[in-house]
Amino acid sequence: MSNDLTNCSVNGVSRRSFLRTLGAASAAAAALPATGAFAQQKANPAPSMGGRRGGFGSDMGEMRVLNPDTVIISSNENPLGPATSSLDALIKTASMGGRYHQEEAAKTTAVYNDLFGLKRGYTALGPGSGGLLDLALMSNLGPDKPLVYGDPSYEQGPRAADTMGAPKFPVKLTPTYAHDVKAMLAAHPSPGAYYIVNPNNPTGTMTPRADILWLLKNKPKGSVVIVDEAYFHFSNDESVLDQVAADQDIIVLRTFSKIYGMAGLRAGFAAGRPDLLRKFTTVAPPARSLASISITSAAAARAGMLDKDLIPTRKKINADNRAESLEFLTKKGYTIIPGSQANFFMVDVKRPGHEFQQAMLKENVAIGRTWSAMPTYVRVTVGTKEEMAKFQTAFVKCMDMPTSTTAELYIPEHHIPTELYRG
Repeated sequence: MSNDLTNCSVNGVSRRSFLRTLGAASAAAAALPATGAFAQQKANPAPSMGGRRGGFGSDMGEMRVLNPDTVIISSNENPLGPATSSLDALIKTASMGGRYHQEEAAKTTAVYNDLFGLKRGYTALGPGSGGLLDLALMSNLGPDKPLVYGDPSYEQGPRAADTMGAPKFPVKLTPTYAHDVKAMLAAHPSPGAYYIVNPNNPTGTMTPRADILWLLKNKPKGSVVIVDEAYFHFSNDESVLDQVAADQDIIVLRTFSKIYGMAGLRAGFAAGRPDLLRKFTTVAPPARSLASISITSAAAARAGMLDKDLIPTRKKINADNRAESLEFLTKKGYTIIPGSQANFFMVDVKRPGHEFQQAMLKENVAIGRTWSAMPTYVRVTVGTKEEMAKFQTAFVKCMDMPTSTTAELYIPEHHIPTELYRG
């Protein structure tokens, strides 16, 4: 746990009892949406859906039967992996693995707080941001506390609403694929939460900071704005993390799975006022705790944050590879969604996206899933230069196939990796 939660004694909550309760809440948050997703998938099977990485419906082990030569650009992972600075810290810390060493997490949270001007008690460190995101959502939703969110956007918001029995109000994105904050405000008079993903997944597009500030200023009292900044490090825009320090009704999520290349190491932060973080403990009790983070992951995350070259270097690599691929697609006459500031983009394949996904898999290229609001668009993660070259070749080949041919290529035993239930 983070140093603020590990040492937390605000409002009479002891360190040990807070850890126990947050651990319980984390497990519930992680487990419940998985059950809901399984039920939904049985009712509406979608061949483009992968399972939770390393968890329920896993794409690992015997379920993952992809050709070992497959280019995997479906999960929004960073092909560069952890930076050398993080790997060095991980190796150095691994020898301490016989002890719990909660101070490693405390040191990591202290660095995070210093970087963003946050006071103690305003941050929670967890194993990835997925569980923390569920806690942020579920602690503010219920039958009388609806969720308002963009459509299309990351599915964890509506899944959490389903788990909590909260009404859902999806709001169409603007013509520039930003969250339409004025329409979101008009969607319901008193929602429990507004969920904004920035950059948005799957479109990669940004909602301007000014729009989010407008929503914060004009929203009804008691509603919380939850901003998922999982991909923010790839963007050129301004964050709203400073609004946490300003004591606004906002929770901001960050992860080390993306630009830091630590998807498998699991580290992420939730930032919010102490009273909002304490509400995480109201989520239903669990079967097991997911609240703690390994000392190696904590050390790797801390080293990454202190590596001043990591973000600008990786941001440029991603931007260059993304721009080259988008230029290629545009010159070929394909329709893309412009304005991505993430490590993925969307392209219109002029046929059901899940059919095209399976056609690409036959060419040993795993691309991302599709969304019901944009059924003919597929999402493509930005990989290495070599991976994107293979993607381009396979993409042209599959686009040249008749639609009827791609429809025949569904291979049910293949489970394409996905960032669903990500961290």
